[in-house]
Order: sequence, then structure tokens, then C-alpha cells
Amino acid sequence: MKILYFLLCFLLLSVGVRILQTRRNFSNNNNNEEKDNTSLSNMINPMSILLHQMNDTQLFWKSSFIPRIKGNQIHRMPKIAFMFLTQGPLPLHPLWEKFFEGHRSLYSIYIHSLPGYVPDFPLSSSFYQRQIPSQVTKWGEISLCDAERRLLANALLDISNERFVLLSESCILLRNFTTVYNYLIESRHSFLYPYNDQGPDGRGRYHPGLLPEVNISYWRKGSQWFEVNREVAIEIVKDTKYYPKFEKFCKPRCYNDEHYFPTMLYIEKPNLLANRSITYVDWSRRGSHPATFEGNDITDVFLKKIIDEQSCEYNGKTTHICFLFARKFAPSSLDSLLRLAPQLFWY
Repeated sequence: MKILYFLLCFLLLSVGVRILQTRRNFSNNNNNEEKDNTSLSNMINPMSILLHQMNDTQLFWKSSFIPRIKGNQIHRMPKIAFMFLTQGPLPLHPLWEKFFEGHRSLYSIYIHSLPGYVPDFPLSSSFYQRQIPSQVTKWGEISLCDAERRLLANALLDISNERFVLLSESCILLRNFTTVYNYLIESRHSFLYPYNDQGPDGRGRYHPGLLPEVNISYWRKGSQWFEVNREVAIEIVKDTKYYPKFEKFCKPRCYNDEHYFPTMLYIEKPNLLANRSITYVDWSRRGSHPATFEGNDITDVFLKKIIDEQSCEYNGKTTHICFLFARKFAPSSLDSLLRLAPQLFWY
């Protein structure tokens, strides 16, 4: 009986020790997780799922924070944020997939489409689950600028994003990823052109109600399709000075997407702007929209003309690499673009 009694005590003691060890390990793991949650690397990690419950005011507030201590406290690889403003499908996404292939750590993708649109990108796609919370947009209204600010704000939440490109579903790439990446990351300027159009479609759209924030001498016009660095992106997102005036007084025929950002940045950040665009468009056909290129338009001669027959300034020097993107390309152009991309665009 004594032997059985001692065996029973030994078993109970062993079980007790095991329970204590388990609890200690669980406590240590929790403490480690709590330490990780307050570490710098965990704080700046981007959200794995882009859908969130923040409204625009909360989103813009959160995304406009700027680190005040200079110097890199953590190691991070600068990324380019490719922001797609679209109604729904991205018919040219197979071309973009080829462009992105092999460079996963150097880019981020954000898509603003109409609410309710459900994409069907496969798990292997670069575009899989890259939708952000969106709202209805209307051409020529402030809602387009809202969508662009929404894209910028969501992209700013990933602190590794250094450059931000606004694109549409009809945009294509004119260079390979390495060229585009180096060109943007090394640029000292943002690519937005606030030009002084003194005609009826420029200064003729100015409203005196914009005073005193915007004098007519500061009124500018520019392309909707911009590329900006992080400093300029934060300037756009945090603005509460000019936005109310544009929302109230820039009504059709004054188009906010052509005037709000160019005017505001011309006033606030003129030294950071390259005063040119890197997105090619053809305005040679009359109308309020640029030319759309169909499948029959896509030839090597046509594409070479866009790529090679320009000169511009880049970081104070003349270059022949002026356009990195182009629009508007119809879905029917995809097959020809996929065929010509390897020999012309090198991707």
C-alpha cells in the first residue's frame, strides 16, 4: 500500500509540475507577443486586409502622421504604390501581371472601384484582395478627388510606400519594372504639372468665392493622372484649407480633378513638382476626353513613337525617358500589347 501511495504522490507531483511549466510558457509567449505588438516593426507593418471600417475623416487623420525624428529607426525597402481608380474590372491586368512578376517586395497595389463590385482575381494574382473601401464617383465632381485622396490615404498607411502613382483601368506600362522603380525612387520631384491656362477652360473656370485662399494668379490646371512622393501625398491627404472652397465653388464646368490638386500644390509645394507628367495621353482629337487606342492601333511603330520621340528634364539633366505610362487603351488592345511588350517594353 505504501508503494502505491508513493507512486500516486509522484504522479500527482509530476502532473502539477507539467501544468506549472505550461502556464509559464503560455505567459512568456503572451509577454513576447505584447512586446512584439509595441515594436517599431510591428507598428509600421501594413494591414494584410485593406478593407476597414474607418470613414474618410478617420482615414485621412491616421494616414497624415509624419515621423518627427530623423533617421531610419527600422530597415525598410522603399516601395511604389500603384493606385487604380476604376469603375470595376481591370481588363488589362494580364499585362500588369507580367510587369509586376518577380518584384513582389517593391510595390503595393490599391484599387478603388464602384461599391458593390466584386472582383474575381485568383489567389495567385497581384491584384487579389487589393480593394479599398470605396464610394461612388462622378466625372467632373469633387467625388473624384475624394477617391484619389482615399487611395493615397490607404497607401500611406504602409510606411514603406515612398512613391504613389494614380492609374486607370486603361493605363499601360511603357518600361519594365526595374526602369520604372529606379526612375521614381531616385527622382527629386513629383510628376504633376500645374500649368497656367489663361483661356476659358483655365482661368475662365475660376470663381471669386475661392478667395482669399486662392487668388486668380495662383489658379492652375493639370492632368488628373499624377505621380507624387510621400511628402506631397501627405500634403494632399491632410488638406482642410482648400478642400472646402473647391467643394463649394468649383462646380461643373469647373472640374475639380483638373484644378484642385494642381492649384493647391502650386501654392504649397511648388519646389517639389517636376512640372510635367509621366503618363502619355493623346489630345489631338477634339473633345473633352483623350483618344482611345483599339487593337488595330497597336503597332511597334506607334509604341516606339511614344517611347522614344521625346526629351525632357529629369533631376536637372536632359533625358529621353519621359513617359513611363500611357492611356487610354481599350480591352481590344491587350493581345497586341502582350505580343509586343517583351521586345519593346522589356517585360
